[in-house]
Amino acid sequence: MKLQEFLTKNPVFTYEEFAGFFKTKESRSVRTKDSLLAYHFRKGRLLRIKRGLFVTVPPGEDPKAYPVDPFLLAAKMTEDSVLAYHTALEFHGKAHSVHERFFYLTATSPRPLTFLGYRFRGVKFPKKLDDGKKLFCVNSEERIGVSVRVTNLERTLVDVLDRPELGGGWEEIWRSLESVEFFNLDQVVEYTLLLRNRTTAAKVGFFLEQHHETLMVNDSHLDALRNLRPQKPHYMIRTSRKPGRLVANWNLVVPIEILNRSWQEVL
Repeated sequence: MKLQEFLTKNPVFTYEEFAGFFKTKESRSVRTKDSLLAYHFRKGRLLRIKRGLFVTVPPGEDPKAYPVDPFLLAAKMTEDSVLAYHTALEFHGKAHSVHERFFYLTATSPRPLTFLGYRFRGVKFPKKLDDGKKLFCVNSEERIGVSVRVTNLERTLVDVLDRPELGGGWEEIWRSLESVEFFNLDQVVEYTLLLRNRTTAAKVGFFLEQHHETLMVNDSHLDALRNLRPQKPHYMIRTSRKPGRLVANWNLVVPIEILNRSWQEVL
């Protein structure tokens, strides 16, 4: 592969990927990778996002104004990046609103990064998932010819209910999830049980029960989640004590705004 072909096929790439290009037979006689990077920086062909992460700028484009794809950046922020939470909803075209915050799962602890108004934040994989399950319900999808990892809609449903602050808030979560016509409910339940979190199980069960007709929810799905529900009432938002109403079937104190679907009120 020629260097120009590498740059064309890799609109966003890491230093490791660039170094891997030099292992090919064709490129061994070319100048060292560091000097080549420096050369293309001077020519305005590359942008450095952070240490070890670069963006290719096509010929004729202004590097200061070139529109970088934020999903590719998030997917390349760490070696193990997985697009998740509201970012996964946006990636799948199911987010109610477009956000400038991008979340990705990682086992590392990267610093938050802001670039061209986009904010990128790494989130640790859920603690209850062992190494063999961290990528449960994670798919490889293509974005502008680049393979990226992203949680599927089933896992995303559970993740945003588990951590609503990463899903854009209750209205955004409800409106986004309600735009999905079909979920593999066996996967939804299986992933929820893997997290072993009683409050999350109750939230997922409550959501599915609210949409049992449109999502064709079976009693077996609800029963599996109900077996993990809290033994005592839990707040739907663990860190909040806003007014809510107890849904006894799930031992869950649900915010009034969700029960009343206040966002549907006409002002």
